[in-house]
Amino acid sequence: MYDIYANAKDDAWRYALGNSGSRTLLTIGLNPSTATREKADVTVAKVEQAAILNGYDGFIMLNLYPVRSTDFNELPSEGDQGAISKNLEAIEELMGRTADPVVWAAWGESIKARHYFIDAAYRLLTKSRKNPIRWLRYGPLTQSGHPRHPSRLQYAWKFAQFDADQYIKLLESELSA
Repeated sequence: MYDIYANAKDDAWRYALGNSGSRTLLTIGLNPSTATREKADVTVAKVEQAAILNGYDGFIMLNLYPVRSTDFNELPSEGDQGAISKNLEAIEELMGRTADPVVWAAWGESIKARHYFIDAAYRLLTKSRKNPIRWLRYGPLTQSGHPRHPSRLQYAWKFAQFDADQYIKLLESELSA
């Protein structure tokens, strides 16, 4: 079903999932759930539909943390730093080989559930500043300023610019809290 699939640790970690296209939307969620090369889950199905409805013929689902869990609250309180580093490398590599990358920030309010989610977003956004990336959000930001997760999207919403530099400031304040 999907021609892009990168995983590790007997599929307990997933780095990337999607379909190739001439106009590809990179989407960064929180952590992978149950989607595999053969079947979508709710989040991946919504990401794929949003991409199609907005003129993208390909999409790649990525996440701030690569460890699978259907409930982010069941993830450990301390993140696996090796997993985070390998995951960020995979994201940066995909961004680097994508012409004029368009990236949908889609991790949701739940980023606040684990310090390492915030740290991963901060590291990713600060490192990506040196590349010409067009950052998007879907719909309005949450009340506390985070981009919404695809499971919360309404198809009537549209993509809008996501101000990564401004968001980095929010992450800095959350990291220092």
